[in-house]
Amino acid sequence: MPSGSVGPGKSGAKSSKAIKAAQKQAAKKNGGGQRGGSATRGPRNIPWLTIGAGAVVVALIAVLAINLVPKYQAKQEAERYAPTAENPDPSDSIDGVVKVDYPAGIHVTADQRVAYDQTPPFGGPHDGVWATCTGVVYSDAIRTENAVHSLEHGAIWITYNPDALSQEDVDTLASKVEGKTYMMMSPYPGLDSPVSLQSWGHQLKLDGADDERIDQFVTALRTNQNTYPEVGASCSSVPGSGFDPDNPPAFDASAPGPDAVPMDGGGITPDASETSGGMQLPAGAQLPADAQLPADLQAPAGQ
Repeated sequence: MPSGSVGPGKSGAKSSKAIKAAQKQAAKKNGGGQRGGSATRGPRNIPWLTIGAGAVVVALIAVLAINLVPKYQAKQEAERYAPTAENPDPSDSIDGVVKVDYPAGIHVTADQRVAYDQTPPFGGPHDGVWATCTGVVYSDAIRTENAVHSLEHGAIWITYNPDALSQEDVDTLASKVEGKTYMMMSPYPGLDSPVSLQSWGHQLKLDGADDERIDQFVTALRTNQNTYPEVGASCSSVPGSGFDPDNPPAFDASAPGPDAVPMDGGGITPDASETSGGMQLPAGAQLPADAQLPADLQAPAGQ
């Protein structure tokens, strides 16, 4: 073979290497051939678990928004009715509120009735012992003469017609009362509206338990120092006083007789200690040590 020539074996080997190199280069350009190329790539794995979890979170947020946002908005709206120096009685702006000016401190005994001029009553002569109003929800109707005294202490008394509300409505009202001091609630048989709210000298009758004016009334008048006589008086039970919140004096649905005490007191001398901001306990009774007025509800010095 002439010097400098290449034999057929070596030439074929070089050609084979060149072909393999070209194929390799093409495979890289196409995404890696069988290992990563699009032509042979399998189906993509969709993260259904992650998507499902995200959907659940979104649904929970939506449910919370539907339930909590209206309540937050209602609370914000009610706070507009908080009393201020410029607006001492915000209930004047609540549609339907009835106001009557009643004298304070006219006490009757446990066996006396009062010829009240309103139903339920929200002022006037009352029993010398107040109904416990520390967020108590009474399952049975209570004696009105005791309840009116609680109003004189700055409490809100929510009453309802048991024949006009569902249990769900009653529970809605109870949630506004339970555990909240200077609040109480009881059924009132024969009530001429489904719901009626009372504070001293104020009343609001409503058609339902979901009326936004309930929160407005409570905000405006619960321990509003401008609207009730006995600022600083307690709502706690007084052992030995004659009013047991677990077994309270019963409601009397009958009409008061001719011997009932009239609204002007019929000559009863008002208790001066009450009209001056004090609190007269029944004879032999002593206020419990834990019956102090909460700091946020105490009257400013000098009142």
